Amino acid sequence: MQHDASVAPDSSTPGRLIYLMGPSGSGKDSLIDAARATLEQHHVMVARRVITRSAEAKGEDALGVSAERFEQLCAEGAFALHWRANGLAYGIPVQIDTWLRQGRAVLVNGSRAHLPEARKSYPDLLPVLLAVEPQVLRQRLLARGRESLEDIERRLARSQQLSVADDGVHVLDNSSQLDDAVARLLDLLREQGVLGNR
Repeated sequence: MQHDASVAPDSSTPGRLIYLMGPSGSGKDSLIDAARATLEQHHVMVARRVITRSAEAKGEDALGVSAERFEQLCAEGAFALHWRANGLAYGIPVQIDTWLRQGRAVLVNGSRAHLPEARKSYPDLLPVLLAVEPQVLRQRLLARGRESLEDIERRLARSQQLSVADDGVHVLDNSSQLDDAVARLLDLLREQGVLGNR
């Protein structure tokens, strides 16, 4: 029988949820994509979000659904975590619980405002905040061209209000080179025992 490398982690110890947060435009998707190969080598799963955004919309590799379908999925218990922000609904599939029970670490693209709720379900989660200097964030939001200037200013104001000054939240700066932020993330995961030293 062929060995399935996808079940390599020891299922006798529950895995850990890595809860990545940051304002829109902070580079969470870019960070996840750049770190993905290394994370996969260490059997860290990356959850794919479900969002009420059209499939044609630019952005992360998420599953786009209608608002009606999202509500149906909620009612069916399809989400381990779900929240609303910026006029959209976001869901993290309940599959992450299976991965965690298998002893895997799981990285999710979370919400700062939803962190207290997420902690109720996952008390041992590792909260990571991706921070960006305001002027850099403004440039990134303008460059991606998804929102009006008014929407961008609202996002920037909200970003300042929602800074997470919380014990246990690990802040990674992503104002400069993406490679630096990736290296800091991987170093943090090693320090926390999520990644081995290989």
